[in-house]
Amino acid sequence: MTNKKEVAQKVFEAFWKNEPHPCNVDGYEIANALRELVFQLQYYNCLEGEDFLLDARAILDVCDELENL
Repeated sequence: MTNKKEVAQKVFEAFWKNEPHPCNVDGYEIANALRELVFQLQYYNCLEGEDFLLDARAILDVCDELENL
């Protein structure tokens, strides 16, 4: 199992990879954005009865679109 704290740290560092942004964005804003991404892209697997499934390609497609904003 992946250490969630390490993953969260890597996401936070990736957000600030370039120069710091002029806005005051913290971990809470990043977490809210990630939650919204999950809510928008999740789907239900009717064959296995599982929800909150995500398609990695869909997430990467959204990342591409974000880069073009």
